[in-house]
Order: sequence, then structure tokens, then C-alpha cells
Amino acid sequence: MSYLEHANITVSDPEALARLFCNLFDWQIRWSGDALAGGHTVHVGGQHSYLALYTHDTVAKSGNNTYHSAAALNHIGVVVDNLADTESRVRNAGLQPHSHADYEPGKRFYFHTDDGIEVEVVSYQ
Repeated sequence: MSYLEHANITVSDPEALARLFCNLFDWQIRWSGDALAGGHTVHVGGQHSYLALYTHDTVAKSGNNTYHSAAALNHIGVVVDNLADTESRVRNAGLQPHSHADYEPGKRFYFHTDDGIEVEVVSYQ
């Protein structure tokens, strides 16, 4: 069996984003340290998968529409057991949930991080 272990994303503040994801999704920081090209990375996630949040001194926001850029990250999807609880956590973090939808086989909403990363939160409960 194959599964996605991790994705590596360049962000402006990996520690802050890792703390946010820990608070929203009950994730853990798995590792933190020096990385490629003089950068710094924080690995945050669960037992079997994680996000590698990378930064370096010259990181700048792209501002591009990812859905029109090759090799761009459109969004990350996180499955949760309790959608309403997670939405409350997102709101309490000062973020705005949007694009709520019921679809087969679940329910979802989206929010954007301070760097503009779109996160889809979905529940199949």
C-alpha cells in the first residue's frame, strides 16, 4: 500500500503556522531544524503524515492565483471527526471559514492561513 507521507511548503513563519495547525487539528511538531539553503523547517502532523513547513531569509508572498499557476499548491485537505468543533477553533484563531458545502460523501469548509494557503477541512462523519 502507498500513502502520502509529507508535503514541503515554503511559508513565512513555520513555527507560527505549526502552532496554528497543532491548535486546530491536534497535530504535533515532529521535528524542527536547519534545512536546505540556510533555511529552517518545522515538521507538523500526525503519526503517519506531516507537512514540512520551510522558510529562509528571502521568502516573499507570491500573491499569485494558484489555480492558474503550474506546480502551485491549490489547497491542503485535512479530515476531521468534528467539523463544527474545528470551525469554532478556526474562528477563535481569527480566521474566516468560507465555501461551506455538503457533498457526497461528506461536509467541508475552507479557510486561508496568513500566508494565503488555502486549507480544506472535511468530515466524513
